[in-house]
Amino acid sequence: MEEDDAPCDKASRRRAAIEWWTRLDCRAPTPQEREAFALWLTRDSANREAFENVCRIWGDLEGLRPFIDEFDVTPPRRTPHLRVAASLAALAFALLSYVFFDDVWIMLRAQTRTGVAETRMVHLMDGSRIELGPRSAIALDFDERKRNVTLLRGEAWFDVAPDAGRPFSVLVPGGSVTALGTAFDVSTTRGRTEVTVALHRVRVVAGGPPIIVDEGEQSAFAPGVAAVDPYRVQVDHVTAWRRGKLIFDDRPLAEVVSVLGHYLHGYILILDPSIRERRVSGVFDAAEPIAAISAIEKALGLHALDLGYLVALTG
Repeated sequence: MEEDDAPCDKASRRRAAIEWWTRLDCRAPTPQEREAFALWLTRDSANREAFENVCRIWGDLEGLRPFIDEFDVTPPRRTPHLRVAASLAALAFALLSYVFFDDVWIMLRAQTRTGVAETRMVHLMDGSRIELGPRSAIALDFDERKRNVTLLRGEAWFDVAPDAGRPFSVLVPGGSVTALGTAFDVSTTRGRTEVTVALHRVRVVAGGPPIIVDEGEQSAFAPGVAAVDPYRVQVDHVTAWRRGKLIFDDRPLAEVVSVLGHYLHGYILILDPSIRERRVSGVFDAAEPIAAISAIEKALGLHALDLGYLVALTG
């Protein structure tokens, strides 16, 4: 990306931001790209201000509600289809203009990250393995006393090598998960963390006394919300993403949309708040998110409008 020393007005900053987003959003940046982006971010306080505004907007797309209101994308039932499409096109333009990158802080902090529909196996020096799901990122902090992995975003599978002198812990907002000779999955979606144990056990510390989650069990927590007591789950369903499948068993539509968004080069927006908690069950091909949306649309009697880079769902 070329830059010059002339001051950037609002429009050109926005264009530069969109270019960076297009370049970086769907894959891990090279060291040169990381350095160039950091330079752009710190070059002008207005660039950082634009990023901070986007960060406030981006959380689960809830911050886009003002844009939804502005562009009137929830019209009455009798509004002509053409008007709906035009309104959604305006929303798509706003989305591209304001959401140029979901979290630059994550990009700059992460040692390893994945893009849309990308998974990656990471082999650590201690013999442990981490498999990152799509749109996921981690930061490592290893020394002679500890092995800490911060899951900055997304989902990861951990196969931990034993080392009694150096505990292996996964840090997420609101808590931590420490391996006790373990293979386990940790996912963060819509501010909620789920921990699923496939082998042996883990210790979870989150807003209350530590709890032990055993093989075949799951627990969940969120910032300010203590971990729930472990409950039995189908581990192979939870980890189906590692085999290219997505299995949902009575999950809220908003959560399913969030997961599908990790596999779609674009955005899925729920325009009707009343359908967010509708329940979804099914087995889907992770490589075909649009087909999954179509199946859910039919099963729940919803309406989906595909604008290429934006899919809008209404009741």
